[in-house]
Amino acid sequence: MDPISAALIQKALDGLSVRYNFTAQNIANANTPNYRPVHVTFEDDLQRAAHRDAGVIETVQPRTVIEASEPDGGVRLDLELASASQTAMRYRALLDILGQQMRLERTILTGGR
Repeated sequence: MDPISAALIQKALDGLSVRYNFTAQNIANANTPNYRPVHVTFEDDLQRAAHRDAGVIETVQPRTVIEASEPDGGVRLDLELASASQTAMRYRALLDILGQQMRLERTILTGGR
């Protein structure tokens, strides 16, 4: 795997992990009065860095955004559950890509045995 792809996958996994943790925190605090949900963004920064090099990709960090207070309450449980599901699917897809790459490299190193 080329260095840029490897760096992109690693940073995406890191960002998705942070997002999943904050989503779980939001779900756990769904009934907490005055709780303001926290969301994580990193995809746009990662996309911009992808056009540069692996060193720039390494500098990308997930950003947390604390939502403004809503008049009717803080956490939309349906949206948080959807985010958790989507995040888990993306994480799994990236792990599948890494697994396929490792199998390919193992096949090359062992000569197909």
